[in-house]
Amino acid sequence: MNEYILKTNQLSKKYQNKMALNKVNLSIKKGSIYGFIGQNGAGKSTLIRLITGLGYPTTGSFELFGENSERGLIEARKRVGTIIEGPALYPHLTAAENLEAHRLLKGIPGKECINKTLKLVGLEDTGKKKAKNFSLGMKQRLGLAIALLGDPEFLILDEPINGLDPMGVVEIRELLKKLNREYGITILISSHILSELHLLATHYGIIHEGVLLEELSLKELDEKCKHFLHIKVDNPNKAVTVIERSLSTQNFEVLPDGSIKLFEYVDRARVVSKALTSEGLIIEEFMPMGEDLEAYFTTRIGGVNRG
Repeated sequence: MNEYILKTNQLSKKYQNKMALNKVNLSIKKGSIYGFIGQNGAGKSTLIRLITGLGYPTTGSFELFGENSERGLIEARKRVGTIIEGPALYPHLTAAENLEAHRLLKGIPGKECINKTLKLVGLEDTGKKKAKNFSLGMKQRLGLAIALLGDPEFLILDEPINGLDPMGVVEIRELLKKLNREYGITILISSHILSELHLLATHYGIIHEGVLLEELSLKELDEKCKHFLHIKVDNPNKAVTVIERSLSTQNFEVLPDGSIKLFEYVDRARVVSKALTSEGLIIEEFMPMGEDLEAYFTTRIGGVNRG
């Protein structure tokens, strides 16, 4: 059984003189929720368009469900549901009528899937209400329902929570978690709302100016973003000795400016300060700190810009 739903190999796309994607090697594991992070114009939508067959690579290739031939990809895409650039809704039709129209377009036999899918996304009681009168959150859920027709194994969602109010964001987040947890659907979700992705995704890919900077799991991200004590003293070398001897830990990092990140004792800061001052060290800066996904992303992008 293929462990990966999607793998790209040196995937590149060039528009005139601009490289929208530059040799991207991306891997999405079966059963994961992959948060695809990047600024506007970073290449997220370009990659999604290539995967879904709305464009062709300039160079490189990709595998979808282990398929990479033209015929194989056509078949593999039947196992994919997508929302790209907002859900395609018929505003004068009800939720059920919208699903029926898309069922016919997709050639899905039987109408049983309509009520089942409406119930899955929480729209079973909308009755004769037209889609044009839906809230933005309801429209996004209807878009998800359309994407879920045919029981896809892989969902590709481009900015599905863009413009939603806080309650709508929570609803979509919980629905996506349910689809992943209870139905085993793998999800690729691009979003610029990084705080929300941190509550949802199990894996991340960070893209900047067409280049995939990094892929990491939630565990790896949490490790990189974990909280620490920021310490700056008049003698960093002596401080290191004190930390190792008096606090019995080597779980720290000395930065180029001489400041120290101490990853233990975060909730016992007084013990640390006492150990340092008792050895005659002058504390210049001392505070608990920690990053979230947004801060980590900004650091990665900032590093690229400075380089």
